[in-house]
Amino acid sequence: MAESTSVAASGPAFMTRVKAWLGRHWAYVWLLLVVTGPLLLYHFRAALRLYQAVVTVTGFINTLTPKFYVALTGTSSLISGLILIFEWCYFRKYGTSFIEQVSVNHLRPLMGGIDPEASAEGFFPSSGENETSRQTLSECKVWRNPLNLFRGAEYNRYTWVTGKEPLTYYDMNLSAQDHQTFFTCDTDSLRPSDAVMQKAWRERSPQSRVKAAYQALEVSNDCATAYILLAEEEATTISDAEKLFQQALKASETAYKKSQQTQHMSSQHEAQYKRDMNVLVYTKRRLAMCARKLGRIREAVKIMRDLMKEFPLLSMVNIHENLLEALLELQAYADVQAVLAKYDDISLPKSATICYTAALLKARAVSDRFSPETASRRGLSTAEMNAVEAIHRAVEFNPHVPKYLLEMKSLIMPPEHILKRGDSEAVAYAFFHLQHWKRVEGALNLLHCTWEGTFRILPYPLEKGHLFYPYPGCTENADRELLPAFHEVSVYPKKELPFFIHFTAGLCSFTAMLALLTHQFPELMGVFAKAIIQIQR
Repeated sequence: MAESTSVAASGPAFMTRVKAWLGRHWAYVWLLLVVTGPLLLYHFRAALRLYQAVVTVTGFINTLTPKFYVALTGTSSLISGLILIFEWCYFRKYGTSFIEQVSVNHLRPLMGGIDPEASAEGFFPSSGENETSRQTLSECKVWRNPLNLFRGAEYNRYTWVTGKEPLTYYDMNLSAQDHQTFFTCDTDSLRPSDAVMQKAWRERSPQSRVKAAYQALEVSNDCATAYILLAEEEATTISDAEKLFQQALKASETAYKKSQQTQHMSSQHEAQYKRDMNVLVYTKRRLAMCARKLGRIREAVKIMRDLMKEFPLLSMVNIHENLLEALLELQAYADVQAVLAKYDDISLPKSATICYTAALLKARAVSDRFSPETASRRGLSTAEMNAVEAIHRAVEFNPHVPKYLLEMKSLIMPPEHILKRGDSEAVAYAFFHLQHWKRVEGALNLLHCTWEGTFRILPYPLEKGHLFYPYPGCTENADRELLPAFHEVSVYPKKELPFFIHFTAGLCSFTAMLALLTHQFPELMGVFAKAIIQIQR
């Protein structure tokens, strides 16, 4: 039994060694075949009767009629056309060439290239490259939109007016998962109202969720999560939502103080404390957003600053992005710069809000007197160069934003979740910040003149980056899940047609033209074919 196992194990190991040896000496193997092949044919020419075979084939070709050439070229045109159609359909669905995929994944390893199965282990030899790979994968993560709108007061009103659904099922499903994570814990079953709300967050129908929220309030009128659900989904105006959030704030503060005192008693008490803290933070943040939407900007700024001081460890919730937008509305640019100095750090995840707000501040210093003609004559000043570099940095991070800011592409309501560096993030940023760019005189003109220069800096965006790690290729599929069907998703970089699509298109056209010429002028094409054969002989 042991011998058979060792024999079975030695088989794959032997083949692996053979493939490795061939991979190292493949060039010499080809050279040996090229040299020995003709010599062997010449040595065995009598035994193989090569001369008689050539004479027979030549005679057969001379007897062929023009109809044969018509059928041959027509069949070749048909086959190449079918290959072209298959390649195009495969490219439209997967964004790559099927022939290239087969070549890279199956033929290249046999010819000494990188084994795709082993590339995951050995392709990134250094820790720095491993870190880059992990960063690229992490950027395909979907994030909660810091400025997401209210379901009842904004998204539903849009549906009533236009008849279009601004949110996709995938986006709303992610929100349902967020609510279950933020607003529930293992001890909910011990409290009747929280047990009802635990089921409410899992309901798919909005009417069922609202009904369950009222049931929870009947059980206990201090259920904060029930008020949150009603404020988000039933309230039809921001003012109504704010009133419900005020009630949620009172209930959540009371629950938070109680759980804060008992958090160290057991793991269950600690889980309840974290849940109550999430509810309190969420309620205060939404109250700040209500105040911002109702025009009470300074009040909103104060709530956000207090929230960030009270809970400094919740930076991943990105409350600073809400603060930046409110400060821009106040035109408090010095305060905006102070926030950027704290959060525009290399150790923190970047965002379009961070990058483009930094670009806006630097553009503000020079945009009112910027002229492309003057800059081309005298060159860019130091301040102008800093502004252009900031714009290049922002565009490299998210290349979809400029078309929305320059109104080259129509805006839609932002989704509840965004993909960083994707079209969904660009929509969310431009929806709230376009007015701030318009307020700064000449900022959009400077952006218009300089943003496309970013692409000349990047040698090949999919593989190389300039200031950031390479642009992830996963954004398009995720954006199509997050953004509604009536929106045309922005794709970067544009998919170029693979070589084999061009090749098969040319082959199909060439053979179709030969078939047409042979059909129209059979005698002339026959003479032409025989002349080519004579030249080759």
